[in-house]
Amino acid sequence: MKSYDYRTRGVCSRGIHIEVDDNDVITCVRFQGGCMGNTQGVARLAEGRKIDDVINIVKGINCGMKGTSCPDQLAQALEEMKKSM
Repeated sequence: MKSYDYRTRGVCSRGIHIEVDDNDVITCVRFQGGCMGNTQGVARLAEGRKIDDVINIVKGINCGMKGTSCPDQLAQALEEMKKSM
């Protein structure tokens, strides 16, 4: 089991905690702050999926004019996590 903490940028949430099993399947996602309903929904949809699948699904999603979003920040966190593994 691997865990990773990511400090978000440009969104309402302040951070994301991610846990991944030895098969690169996401077992836990917890957002700190942000729109609770949306972040909980994104987290539940990500859990049980492979890292690359989630990146492909949520990368590039924008929230208004921010140029990013909580789902996009999750993709960025997962990409950084992969680099550190």
